[in-house]
Amino acid sequence: MSTGGRNSKPQPKGGRGRPARNTTKGRGKGQGKGQPKRPRRGDGQRGTTPIRTPDEGRGGQHLGGDQVEGRHAVRELLMAGTRRTREVIFAGDLDPAPILDDIIDLADEQKVTIREIARSKFESMTRTDGAQGVLAMAQPLRPTPIEDLLEPERDGTPPFLLLLDGITDPGNLGAILRTAECAGVTGVVLPRHRAAHITPTVAKTAAGAVEHLRMVVVGGLPATMKTLSQRGIWTVGLDAGGERSIFDLPVADEPVALVVGAEGSGLSRLVRERCDTIASIPMAGVLDSLNVSNAAAISVYEITRRRAEASGGN
Repeated sequence: MSTGGRNSKPQPKGGRGRPARNTTKGRGKGQGKGQPKRPRRGDGQRGTTPIRTPDEGRGGQHLGGDQVEGRHAVRELLMAGTRRTREVIFAGDLDPAPILDDIIDLADEQKVTIREIARSKFESMTRTDGAQGVLAMAQPLRPTPIEDLLEPERDGTPPFLLLLDGITDPGNLGAILRTAECAGVTGVVLPRHRAAHITPTVAKTAAGAVEHLRMVVVGGLPATMKTLSQRGIWTVGLDAGGERSIFDLPVADEPVALVVGAEGSGLSRLVRERCDTIASIPMAGVLDSLNVSNAAAISVYEITRRRAEASGGN
């Protein structure tokens, strides 16, 4: 990592770029390049970057997410600023890269502790296959109350929820969350049991999406789906045996929840029974199924497209 510029060699303690060993505070007031924080749609409300108060890390049920690994995920953690970052840790053998300068500048601005440690020690701390020499320790993510997810956004946009039934693979969950954030999903519902939550692998694969999505953990999806029905939210189950194509859904601007089941087993029996309709993705090749994250991406964007058309958007 550069200290005198993006392509210069590392400099002694106090320079910009590679953090000095055993640094315990941010090294200044962030007067370097720095990056302005990304604007939040709707001021951080209703399906966008959630606003978390300083005391939200105390008590309650956490989603996880206290260890964030990977360059993009750590940078997005710092840029979002929705939860406190306690420490950023670098492996000691990194080459200069602009994204590393960004991480350091953002950490400086927020007075986050920065440390550089030996590669062997760094690897012993990681929980993912490729942390890219950067990890951060942060306040755990907090679930959003389910009632908040059932209300329209500030601009009147109706809820677009994503319910995940038994997704246990962290890589798949991370990819689904990244797609959900990009497509404008307003909330994600995860079951408490037999499902992945926000592990370091999920956070890294999601590439920062967990900092902006509103998520809730519920005791059981069937009971939650009953509540959705009572609140006028239409539930669409995604399953290979669906009676209609995902491309033929009469989705417009009404509140909707897409329910995605586990790869292989699909939707559980009770969840399937609670869906208002079951849709499938037409297969035109020899294979008869898609990876669950790919299937979720296709379906989420199809609903997003239809909602945009109904509201007069592009």
